Amino acid sequence: MIQKIMKEARGGRRPDNRETLELFRVQHDDDLMMLMETACEIREEQGRTIKLTSTVHITNRCQVTPKCGYCGFAAGTSPVGYYHPFFKSDDEIRTAAVAIEQSGIPRVSCSGAHGYRGQHAVKAAKIVKENTSLELLVNVGSDLTRESLEEIAACRTETVCCNLETTNETLFKTVKPGETLDQRVRVCRMVSECGLELSSGLLLGIGESYEDRIRHLEFLRTFPALGEIPLMGFNPYPETPMEHHPPCPLKEQLKTIAITRILFPTIRITVPTPTIGPENVKYPLLAGADNLATVIPDNYPHDVKGVGSPACGTLGNVVKVIRDLGLEPQIKTPPSPHHAGVSEAH
Repeated sequence: MIQKIMKEARGGRRPDNRETLELFRVQHDDDLMMLMETACEIREEQGRTIKLTSTVHITNRCQVTPKCGYCGFAAGTSPVGYYHPFFKSDDEIRTAAVAIEQSGIPRVSCSGAHGYRGQHAVKAAKIVKENTSLELLVNVGSDLTRESLEEIAACRTETVCCNLETTNETLFKTVKPGETLDQRVRVCRMVSECGLELSSGLLLGIGESYEDRIRHLEFLRTFPALGEIPLMGFNPYPETPMEHHPPCPLKEQLKTIAITRILFPTIRITVPTPTIGPENVKYPLLAGADNLATVIPDNYPHDVKGVGSPACGTLGNVVKVIRDLGLEPQIKTPPSPHHAGVSEAH
């Protein structure tokens, strides 16, 4: 059965929900390897280039109450996360963005906590686009209004991320008691309406079933502007409500990455280095992912804690892994210092 599904997927036929469930139920290593190889073949029909995305964390001062059960990002949630409150200044955002561009990484994610109606994201977008030629993803979840989205679009931002985490409403209420699933769906719809690319993905291993994952992936098809699916494996942060919940097994993450690639042959599939683990970066690439996020250059000026796990992938190590697999990292030639930023030209 698995071989038949894989053969037909290679021929361009998308598995139906019953067949997808069979793929999720794969247990033997040989079957998982076949699944991953099929996903890689499908990805490589689009090319062998792997996108790299770095990050600027704007603020961890989150107004969501109660906090998400897994969060180690918001101030005061976990001693190994961003425990102390911060709000990056304009100059700190600019300096970080310029450092990322100078490293050759082509894309940056500006992410932040809730409570600002998206205006912190607007500010960050203006700074990044005025001072660099980086591709920009903004990720402040559902803390966006139509006005702030229109301002973000006017800044020439490419992508807005609003992860649903899970479309199982009961589970969503359990792990994100301070938000509603409807809020996040509404923002995803507005992103599409504002002409921006939508990034929206799954948090794996929080208690969802395989059927939940399938329904979630199918629901993502309803967003016309969907261009990217982040797949994030759960890792527990100490002293959070979910500190004793087990981490998502690596095999489950790889299985979901491969299945998502088979279901979405041309879409960008993103795996953050903290959630997969910097030591495991090669595996999502072997499962069909084509974007590694939270990649930190050596010249980065600020301390970075990964969302999902405090450890992040460094640019040198990530590039080596990509090239060792016979793939090509998307590295841009850094601009000359003379053109590094608008503010430097004055």
